[in-house]
Amino acid sequence: MYEPIRAKSVHSTVDGPNPDFPHRSREEELDIQLAGHLAALLAVTDELRATRPSADLDTAAERLTEQVGRLRGGRAPVRAPMSGRREKNAAALHRRAHALAGRALVVAASRADTAAAILAAERMDAHTAALEPRELASR
Repeated sequence: MYEPIRAKSVHSTVDGPNPDFPHRSREEELDIQLAGHLAALLAVTDELRATRPSADLDTAAERLTEQVGRLRGGRAPVRAPMSGRREKNAAALHRRAHALAGRALVVAASRADTAAAILAAERMDAHTAALEPRELASR
């Protein structure tokens, strides 16, 4: 009723993994993902620095740059120049940065990267504090 398959399957190999196809370990994939989240957080931090400069944001940007460079094997992240930026809503930027720091924290925890997890948690706290109303902060 059915004709037997005469050719090898293109979906799986009997001989094992194909050496022509690049394979990465779970740790390498998590490193790439974590570096991406931290680089995105750095971009938002740079946007915040352009709208409202502060020493805390400068320090955070330096630390984020170090972590991204470490995860990318010493290659520093590409950063946009801060001059000529248009004004953005600082609260929206803080919310975006908080979300990115949360994603970075989850990935850092899953790969047991203590330094990146601490940095992500500190940035989450800083962006949460920046979003709190001024009345609560003065109590």
